[in-house]
Amino acid sequence: MERLQKVIAHAGIASRRKAEQLILQGKVKVNGKVVTELGVKVGPQDKVEVDGIPVEREEPVYYLFYKPRGVISSVKDDKGRKVVTDFFKDVDKRIYPIGRLDYDTSGILLLTNDGDFANLLMHPRYEIEKVYIAKVKGIPTREQLKQLEKGIMLEDGMTAPAKVKLLSHNKQKQTAIIEIRIHEGRNRQVRRMFEAIGCKVMKLKRERYAFLDLKGLNPGEYRKLTPHEVKQLRALALSGGGK
Repeated sequence: MERLQKVIAHAGIASRRKAEQLILQGKVKVNGKVVTELGVKVGPQDKVEVDGIPVEREEPVYYLFYKPRGVISSVKDDKGRKVVTDFFKDVDKRIYPIGRLDYDTSGILLLTNDGDFANLLMHPRYEIEKVYIAKVKGIPTREQLKQLEKGIMLEDGMTAPAKVKLLSHNKQKQTAIIEIRIHEGRNRQVRRMFEAIGCKVMKLKRERYAFLDLKGLNPGEYRKLTPHEVKQLRALALSGGGK
């Protein structure tokens, strides 16, 4: 059972706030009866109409996408650049990304048409662990890596503790490959953290999102999440992101 205004908003008829106004104005019917209260919940079998037009309800869908570099984490771009939904031409649902990955960052991105699920995974209280692999210019010292682990002061505040591992380095080229695990989701956070210790990120990839990885996918490919994976993500978020 879902709140009536959510069902109307999810069908793309109006925003949730506008849907509430439509209900209060007596423009919404459930099973042929006008409803003017906001607390009403409806199920899949209930017939909902707005201004006499039946509401078509979408089934919720959940996708794991391997975002390539050079793609915007959005459903449209005013500069005409490629966006993630361009890779879902055969999907007839109005899906959107959960959170975002930078234009130059590749890796796991989840997409859905389930607003409550998206909000749950993005809520700061329930941040899910994400694992990134970064190729950086410069070889960070042990002390610099400890700084990342303890937290870095950025212009928007101190970062939460992270888990950091130096995977390899090239003394001749002065580059390093580093794994970093974070729970937060600030804008360009990983890049800014490395810049703060004097290491510019040359390449960045999100390899894991909670227990999900990119196994079996190439850049630009996607797969549906299984019902069990969706349940696991919900449970993980509600338990505090597995921190």
